[in-house]
Amino acid sequence: MTESIVRKIPVASEVSERISPTVGTVLPIISTQDLSLYYGATQALKKIAFQINERVVTAFIGPSGCGKSTLLRCFNRMNDLIDNVRIEGVVEIAGQDINGKQVDVIELRKRVGMVFQRSNPFPKSIHENIAYALRLHGLTNKDALSEAVEKSLRQAALWDEVKDRLHASALGLSGGQQQRLCIARAIAIQPDIILMDEPASALDPLATSRIEELILDLKREFTIVIVTHNMQQAARVSDFTAFFYLGELIEYDSTRKIFTNPANRQTEDYVTGRFG
Repeated sequence: MTESIVRKIPVASEVSERISPTVGTVLPIISTQDLSLYYGATQALKKIAFQINERVVTAFIGPSGCGKSTLLRCFNRMNDLIDNVRIEGVVEIAGQDINGKQVDVIELRKRVGMVFQRSNPFPKSIHENIAYALRLHGLTNKDALSEAVEKSLRQAALWDEVKDRLHASALGLSGGQQQRLCIARAIAIQPDIILMDEPASALDPLATSRIEELILDLKREFTIVIVTHNMQQAARVSDFTAFFYLGELIEYDSTRKIFTNPANRQTEDYVTGRFG
């Protein structure tokens, strides 16, 4: 039954099937070991252990409240901003335990960018949305700033649409353009990883398509982890898919296998719409 889903939807990469998501052929850029997270007395993640290799797109799927976004926030310590959060286990980025006391969280978030569900441009010009972030990270030369702004807007497939109004307010852009601007802002500081928490859920189908095309382009340079409730989107853009349920990682494999021949019955029931 799952096979019919993938017949209609091209999976992002055939190459991914040759790489094990849990063993891999290269050092993983993200790995977790027995990762558990608690909000007060409530356990949101239960001993998550997996790894992600460089320059692939990994989709997190599962019903609301299953821990997808919570896990995503573990990779750049955004959960630090939430009261009463307790973490057990290990999260490593490029082999470094990011929860160690010696870790510079600002530097971590420079390496691990994030794009949120709702676009959140600054109430500044299009140019300043990107230049401001670059200045915060030490780039002050005017010509270098202009070059970096243009480069990131081109990478986000937005340059041609805004190059003649760079000093107009970013709030005047359409929803899809604002989200691409936020992606441009995230990639301007050249992170290793981009986290995307339902980046197209508030967009119309055309704007969603542009975001998906952009994701496929960006994975040539960045490792991307995306949370989505859209099964078709997960199949279209991701190389690997992880299915979560009630805080547990139920199954993690190549996207083609998850959607055509999952090992777990719960996974099959979810991707075919029997529950969730």
